[in-house]
This record gives sequence, structure tokens and C-alpha cells, in this order.
Amino acid sequence: MISHTEENYLKAMFGFMDEQGEITVNELSKHLSIKMPTVNGMMKRLSEKGLVHYESYKPLKLTEEGKKLAALVIRKHRLTEMYLVEKMGFGWEEVHIIAEQIEHIQSPEFFDKMDELLGYPQHDPHGSPIPDKGGKIKSRKLVRLAECAPEDTVILAAIADSSEELLKFLNHRNLKLGTELTVESIESFDKSMVIKTSTDKSQVLSNLVTEKLLMEKE
Repeated sequence: MISHTEENYLKAMFGFMDEQGEITVNELSKHLSIKMPTVNGMMKRLSEKGLVHYESYKPLKLTEEGKKLAALVIRKHRLTEMYLVEKMGFGWEEVHIIAEQIEHIQSPEFFDKMDELLGYPQHDPHGSPIPDKGGKIKSRKLVRLAECAPEDTVILAAIADSSEELLKFLNHRNLKLGTELTVESIESFDKSMVIKTSTDKSQVLSNLVTEKLLMEKE
């Protein structure tokens, strides 16, 4: 059994490791806003439990068991978010903090039943993949809207940053998962983009926004 705090560290490491599967103590400290001595102490504890590869002055890596435990915490979080939206009527911008609390419940049966009631969804309300019961994550190939070109027609499939502020912005712009849109033009100076959906007039999105929208090409 690991503590809520240990689960949060594993989840943070899993989510913010680079392509080589590494993260430095300094990077983790900055991300969590926790002092480095405290982070070092936690890494030593997780290393003793066989969950983290830890050596002084070297990048951190999760062990296979650490990766699995982190993915299972993420599974509980994303299933909870989906349940709150699909079964309880919450908005996609309202569910993160609630899921942060529920994800620490130590009952696989509880979340398996939630999964069953939802019909075994593959993605959460923000389009992020839901790990399976073994901690495996099925990825899909998506591109950032910022990488698309004029005349491209794409479908909004996921949000790279599910902050409440961004989600409220997308609500106001009537942009939700599954929305098909066409890129009309891109401003060369600041990379802002004019897009058009099938139901709305043309609208302008800043590069800050288009970098965070993940699209599926038709």
C-alpha cells in the first residue's frame, strides 16, 4: 500500500517525464512547487519500495512497477472524470478537483464497476486515454491544431491542457470534442488562426490556444 502523497509523486513523474522516460529532481521540484530536499527524500523512499530508479545527480526513472501504479492512479482519475460528466451532469471544466480526491480510493472493484457502467470508455472527457486494468495505455496519433495548414479539415479529439480557464474558453467558443473544423487562414506574424466549424461563423484562435488543441485528421 502506498500513500496518497506517494501516488501523487508517481502520477506527476509519469505525466511529465521526457521522451526518454526521465525527469530530474529539479524539474520535479519545480513542477510540484516542493523544495528539492523534500523531493529527494520522497525519491529515496520510492526507490526503497522498488518504484523509482534513484541515484544522486542522475535523472529519475520509474521502474516498471512504478509505471504501472502511476497508470492505475491515472485510470482512476480519468474514469472518475468521465463518470462525473456522463452520469452526473458535471461540465468537463468542473471535474478535475473532484477526481483528484476520488482517485486515491483503494478499491479496484469500485472503479471496475464505474468502467462497466460507462460502457468501457477509451478516453476521458478531455480526450486523454484511459489506462486499462493492467495499466496499459493505448495511444493514438494526433496533431496540434497549430501544426495544421490552411484548408485542412480536422476533428477536435483531445485537449493538451485541461485547465478550467481553457475549458471555459472553449465552452464560450462552442468548441467541444468531436467538433469538425476547417482552417481558413493563419496569420504569419503571431500564428493566430481563423477557423470555421459547420455550425458557427469564422472565429480567430490565438497560437496559445491552437497549441493546446489536439486534432484527428480525416
